[in-house]
Amino acid sequence: MRSSGAAVRSRGPADVGTQASSPGANRCRRKFLRFYPGGFRDDDYVALERSYKWEAHQRWEEQLSRKELRGLLQSGEYVEAAQRAVRIESRTNLLFSFEKMALRDAVRTPSGARSFATGLYEYLHGKGSLAARFDRWCEVISGLPRKQTRVLTWPLATVFGFLAQPDQHFFLKPNVTRAASLAYGYAFEYRSRPSWEIYAGMLAFAQEVQRDLRDMRPRDMIDIQSFLWVQGSDEYEE
Repeated sequence: MRSSGAAVRSRGPADVGTQASSPGANRCRRKFLRFYPGGFRDDDYVALERSYKWEAHQRWEEQLSRKELRGLLQSGEYVEAAQRAVRIESRTNLLFSFEKMALRDAVRTPSGARSFATGLYEYLHGKGSLAARFDRWCEVISGLPRKQTRVLTWPLATVFGFLAQPDQHFFLKPNVTRAASLAYGYAFEYRSRPSWEIYAGMLAFAQEVQRDLRDMRPRDMIDIQSFLWVQGSDEYEE
């Protein structure tokens, strides 16, 4: 999700790979390295793609860590908890403006804020399988108050896990991710309504990419999401 106008650059030392899972995977690697020859340690890559996502994660750790979020909920400060999450995300360009507005409207009321904040804690830190927690989280989002546009979208369902726990959660932008999966040669099954079944397939895709790129030492899902963004976004047309 770079600013426009970044130039394609020649390949560098990072363009030395291991055996990838498909010819498409090798083409995707080469494309990424044409833009960012230094791979995931490339200065331009860090500046344009990684740093703002990592900084948002750091703000999350400072303001909405497990202990901090639990304390807010125990004190009944649901509005404050929800507003912190909204503020942290708002300093990124991950969500579309209509999604940001829908979220702000949804947590403006005490009942909406309480549903969101308690649902968020259960999703990130609750008991039970991730499958069950993700589907419950989608139910929470679907039940939030709304004015015009729907609140339950893939970006809204996945952005907070991604910001809070980038070691395990992926941020799913449907059009870009589907284009990236086609370029990669991965059969990613997609449906517009968020569900664990589809999200599990996305995580499997991300893990395959992570394995293919292990020699480039991706640090977390921020690097994997950014790699796939380069493949599917028209910002990176060659």
